[in-house]
Amino acid sequence: MNFRLSLILLSCLTAGSVAHAESSTATAHADHLLNASHSWNGVTYTPYSTSQPELSMIRLTIPPHTALPWHVHPFPNAGYVLQGTLKIEDRESGKTRTFHQGEAFAESVNDVHRGVSGDVPTVLLLTYAGIEGKPTSIPVHKQKPEY
Repeated sequence: MNFRLSLILLSCLTAGSVAHAESSTATAHADHLLNASHSWNGVTYTPYSTSQPELSMIRLTIPPHTALPWHVHPFPNAGYVLQGTLKIEDRESGKTRTFHQGEAFAESVNDVHRGVSGDVPTVLLLTYAGIEGKPTSIPVHKQKPEY
């Protein structure tokens, strides 16, 4: 009788701990940093391919007081400033906008632009929604690659 009672108690305790483990799931907190259908300079994104998509992410470090070469991106991408500031300059329109640490931005597509760092190194996290086998950044004529 004691043996049966011990087994019943043990199975009740075990079932309770299993049930507790299964109920410990939770929803994560998400800070939505960017949701954009157009780039920072106001140009709307258009459909860009039916090819195999390829996501890529890079951490880009730009030394202080440095202008990157003029370039274009052939598909949408987003950036996040981890450190420093980034001023983006649009060559054709002359528009500029500065992004600070903790800010996200939507990059332009097929618009010639460049980034310029401030007084400290600028560190960016860049995410590209690209196409397999295609470059994410293309230098304009007579310019060095961005990275």
